[in-house]
Amino acid sequence: MTVTLRSAQERDLPVIRRMLADHAASEAGLDVPAGRTELAEALFGQAAHVHVVVAVASGDDDDRVVGMAVWYRTFSSWAMASGIWLEDLYVDDEFRGAGVGRLLMGHLRERTTGRIEWDVTVGNTGAERFYASLGASPVPEINRYRLPAVPE
Repeated sequence: MTVTLRSAQERDLPVIRRMLADHAASEAGLDVPAGRTELAEALFGQAAHVHVVVAVASGDDDDRVVGMAVWYRTFSSWAMASGIWLEDLYVDDEFRGAGVGRLLMGHLRERTTGRIEWDVTVGNTGAERFYASLGASPVPEINRYRLPAVPE
C-alpha cells in the first residue's frame, strides 16, 4: 500500500467531517455540530481561506483517505515572515505509526520557511512524543487566551 498527498476536494467533505468529529471526540470529548455550513465555505467557498491536505492510501481494491492536515497561513510581525497555523492533524488509528503524520507535516514544511504552530491537548502524550520526534517543542513563554464563540 502506498500513501500519497493531495489537496482536499469537495467530494472529501464527508470524510473530513468524520475525521474532525473523531478527533474532537477523542481529544476533548466534544461533538462536532453536523449542520454547520462554515466548513464547506472556508474550504471551497468564494473566500476560501482554510486548506486541507489529505493522505490517500492506495490499495488493491480502492483509494481511501486515511489522514489530513487542516491549516491556514499566518503572519508574524516580529519575524516579518508568513507561516502556517496547523489547526488539525489527524490520522486514522490503523495508520498511526506508518509515517502518514510525518508525510503530512513534511508537506506543510515545504510550504513555508517560517514557523509552523499548533496546539496539543494537555495529556496527549502520543502527540507530544510525535511532535518532539520532528524537533518541535512547546512554547513556554506563551500563554494562549481565547474569547469564546458568540452563542447562536
